[in-house]
Amino acid sequence: QGAEEITLLDSITRRRETAKFDFQKLFQVSKIIARNLNKVIDLNKYPVPEAKTSNLRHRPMGIGVQGLADMFICMGLPFDSKEARDLNRDVFETIYFGAVTASVDLAKKEGPYETFSGSPMSKGEFQFDMWGEKPSPRLNWDWEGLRKEVVKHGIRNSLFLAPMPTASTAQIMGYNECIEPYTSNLYVRRVKAGEFIVVNPHLLSDLIKLGLWTPEVRNQLMAEGGSVQGIPDIPASLKEMYKTAWELKQKLLVDMAADRGAFVDQSQSLNAFIASPTHAKLTSMHFYAWRKGLKTGMYYLRTKPAAQAIQFTVDNAAKGLSQMGIPSHTQSQTPTPPLPACSGEVCLSCQG
Repeated sequence: QGAEEITLLDSITRRRETAKFDFQKLFQVSKIIARNLNKVIDLNKYPVPEAKTSNLRHRPMGIGVQGLADMFICMGLPFDSKEARDLNRDVFETIYFGAVTASVDLAKKEGPYETFSGSPMSKGEFQFDMWGEKPSPRLNWDWEGLRKEVVKHGIRNSLFLAPMPTASTAQIMGYNECIEPYTSNLYVRRVKAGEFIVVNPHLLSDLIKLGLWTPEVRNQLMAEGGSVQGIPDIPASLKEMYKTAWELKQKLLVDMAADRGAFVDQSQSLNAFIASPTHAKLTSMHFYAWRKGLKTGMYYLRTKPAAQAIQFTVDNAAKGLSQMGIPSHTQSQTPTPPLPACSGEVCLSCQG
């Protein structure tokens, strides 16, 4: 199976107040990726004969995304806003429509995949039909026309969407990982040469524009472990925009996964961010995800350590903050440090 992810920011024509998402461009990119991945299936080097036989019979592909959180920020949408939820669903509907369209075009030339007969698609059933959902009225994709084409000509590939982790490529491209919110607005990136601190580039740009990127704000951001919620100088609008995964309701992340799930025919790598997990919390989340129809209720469970190191580098700044009456985590023996971008717990073997 070939896998590739789409960088969503490339489909934004402008930024913030005048931002517009170019769904037609995303549709065209999705078609190109589907054609490329179909070719990968033929040219790939397979480790065992069984893998080659299965891939050539079913011809599945896995299309994912990176930069969903960046896209929302560039569009001026808080992650937990209704507009962000609508855009999230529309993006995945467009990718699915583009991939299936390309696969039908390939089937016209090369024939359908070997096991197409008897599949839901051979009966004209799309993924959202099996979920009991309808296409978005906000988009104008001709699903009924495509349905007739699928039944008549078949499709070249059995599966299309599989939003996967994109830790390594997202770091290289400078975007946030796959479908996740930002875990922190300030974190440590570790490379062979050493460690260095990285600030959310969108937040940095906004603070510079407002004249708020000062040594005091930098130290407060470090003291707060990358959260902007406890920094008085930062406007409420930016606090809404830059909520981290730890500050968003996990129910929202499941709901957004279910919204796009109607167009995800494989599964999606949905992580949970629970600072202090309990059996009750995990059970509740698992069953809620199951009731929403998700195939993967949890990929990784992200937690926070019970005790954390003292931040000596912001002690002096913390003293200044306390004199101004601003509470600082550095006065405690267990302040929150910048969250690492990668740790030994992160599996890179399956990440793009």
